Amino acid sequence: MDLETFIAEWRSDSPVVSVHTSGSTGAPKLMMAEKSRMAASAKMTCNFLGLREGDSALLCMPLDYIAGKMVVVRALTRGLRLVSVAPSARPFKELTEPTDFAALTPMQVFETLKNERERDLLMHVRQLIIGGGAITTDMAMVLKGFPNGVWSTYGMTETLSHIAMRRLSGPTASEWYTPMDGVSVSTDSRGRLTIDAPTVCPTTLTTNDLAQIDHAPGYARFRILGRADNTICSGGIKIQAEEVERLLEPYIDAPYVVTWLPDEKLGQAVALVIEAKDGPKDVDKIKETCRAVLPKYWAPKVVMTTSEIPRTETGKLKRNFLQNTSQKQ
Repeated sequence: MDLETFIAEWRSDSPVVSVHTSGSTGAPKLMMAEKSRMAASAKMTCNFLGLREGDSALLCMPLDYIAGKMVVVRALTRGLRLVSVAPSARPFKELTEPTDFAALTPMQVFETLKNERERDLLMHVRQLIIGGGAITTDMAMVLKGFPNGVWSTYGMTETLSHIAMRRLSGPTASEWYTPMDGVSVSTDSRGRLTIDAPTVCPTTLTTNDLAQIDHAPGYARFRILGRADNTICSGGIKIQAEEVERLLEPYIDAPYVVTWLPDEKLGQAVALVIEAKDGPKDVDKIKETCRAVLPKYWAPKVVMTTSEIPRTETGKLKRNFLQNTSQKQ
């Protein structure tokens, strides 16, 4: 979908617009989003970030998905000046000055940081939000030193973009997400995050993300521990795949993911899948590193390589497909 088509759809008499889910947990789905709730979401974000009429906003994401659509809706509802570029890994490549607001994926930030001129533009975006994927420890350390407002967002298509943010830059950088106005959070009996955001989602939404809630007078902030469906039960030990990935991050210089394979004895055996575009990896050395830096029962029983780790169109890992595309070493 192009910008002109979406604006026409937004300004039509229909109370809804079509949007595709990202497909990170299954096949992408088409859903209809209420315009009034999208406008409410846009207002929450603009108020949270202090965006004013006349500020510039960078559109650099596909308009088939909620992230791109919401950039446009924020511009239309708050009177922002939209700066549109073709979606790419380097959205600042053709720009000569920063914008007041930009929404990027971690992949776009990663590629932008490689180029000195584009990195400088990124540092001067007044309010930068990053969503649609995990932010690595290395990236977070770089962004902490940025002088501008840099935020990681939490949300999904069903909540019409994000419902909470955490600061990545400056002395107040945090691992904890702060819910936006009108949003309350809790956890269910399984520890999954539950969201009550009536202005953007008509029903209470129980996510598949395991969360820790920090209750304080007047608010409840939260941090994400991992996805419930990424919990590996190996020999009766529960292991969170994302936590294993975090511990291995300093030691593996290629894209990788932790998953599992069926095991007759353990039920599920921890497996490490590494992308090997640049040639074979020293699997024995990687196994040795895993044993050295991970708790005893967390070390992968199997290490695999694949020419490319499957991803969705928005760059998220398709964990369910990894077992079919990997080659055991």
